[in-house]
Amino acid sequence: MRIGELSQRTGVSPRSLRYYEDQGLLTSSRSAAGQRHYSDAAVQRVSSIRRMFDAGMSSRVIATMLPCVDIPGDLGVAEETFAAMLRERDRIDADIVHLTEARDALDVLIRANSRHRAGLSADSQPAAQLT
Repeated sequence: MRIGELSQRTGVSPRSLRYYEDQGLLTSSRSAAGQRHYSDAAVQRVSSIRRMFDAGMSSRVIATMLPCVDIPGDLGVAEETFAAMLRERDRIDADIVHLTEARDALDVLIRANSRHRAGLSADSQPAAQLT
């Protein structure tokens, strides 16, 4: 199938499919006119790649995991892929800790700004008139 059909079947843009190919995540053959042609198996491969991107993995990490898809019965490949997945999970956990700390620091600033704005608002109220 050509890139447009693969794009339609997977919901992934042709630009992204070309990127996957540039990164070595996806392969195609070329027609005499230079058009890309993909096998039917490319649909499942693109789906796997999308799931990995959705999990926050970089194309470099995905490239280390794809051999598990390509050679599913190889225990060594499966073990390497498992180790890569654990490293990615640890990286994501560290990112979550960092983001939580950043959010907490921002909450402190938000509370201080809220108090400051409340003080400015109270200062700008007209004084009560004497009657």
